[in-house]
Amino acid sequence: MNTDYQRIEKAIRFIAAHRLDQPDLDAVAREVGLSPYHFQRLFTRWAGVSPKRFMSFLTLQHARALLDRDANVLDTALAVGLSGPSRLHDLFVSLTAITPGESKAGGAGLSITYATLDTPFGPMAVMRTARGICGLEFLMADQSAAALTRTRWPGAHITAGPTEPDLAAQLFDPNLRPHSRPSQPIALHVNGTNFQIKVWEALLTIPTGHLTTYKRIAETVCTAKAARAVGAAIGKNPVGVLIPCHRVIKESGVVEGYRWDSARKQALIAWESSQEGTRPVMD
Repeated sequence: MNTDYQRIEKAIRFIAAHRLDQPDLDAVAREVGLSPYHFQRLFTRWAGVSPKRFMSFLTLQHARALLDRDANVLDTALAVGLSGPSRLHDLFVSLTAITPGESKAGGAGLSITYATLDTPFGPMAVMRTARGICGLEFLMADQSAAALTRTRWPGAHITAGPTEPDLAAQLFDPNLRPHSRPSQPIALHVNGTNFQIKVWEALLTIPTGHLTTYKRIAETVCTAKAARAVGAAIGKNPVGVLIPCHRVIKESGVVEGYRWDSARKQALIAWESSQEGTRPVMD
């Protein structure tokens, strides 16, 4: 795993556990085994902003402010995104479903390649069929892209694919602006029920630096009473980051419940806020 991210993750966990004490730079640096000077440099290199500013994006107040600010914008985005073709996501993304027959057979008849994507949040496994990305998952400790792909697709013909620096850049390079991004959509070829795919399509309308709630997604997809079912569908999202399930949080502003670890979800939200220049709620 990326050593920088390991330290960032450890720092985020420490801050979350001691948020009422508001630990200063020295305390957090000590926790991750660095001097305050080197910790400051690490944060600035990793996030593009100072540790103090970055930490302001991790607060409950900031999450609540984003929810309040984004309510009307995202209601419109979700409605438009689900009613017809639109370009509401930061990247062009097209989504098609794997057939029920291929799904039931564990991918039998499909040829799937895998590669490991190096990201600021640790390595990811990227899995592709001939029709697009069928999986994009953070690798947990001691996992390999090959083993994870075989677990997800036991019936498929699986081979190693080329590294994907272009995909990593499109997802995580803040200097890659929309005008320089590819004109063709990134194709996703996903395995899910009709309901799950409808929820995942709704997630594609949430722009970088914005947050919404499970209830809002449920209201748009079907009914607010289905928030729990929507949460379950979001938890089954097979394509991390590109289908931005990390941008859905509780109405209270609490950030948790991520299949690839809650600390990583906090880090993704804070990092995206810092890249977008979103004004923090508190200094």
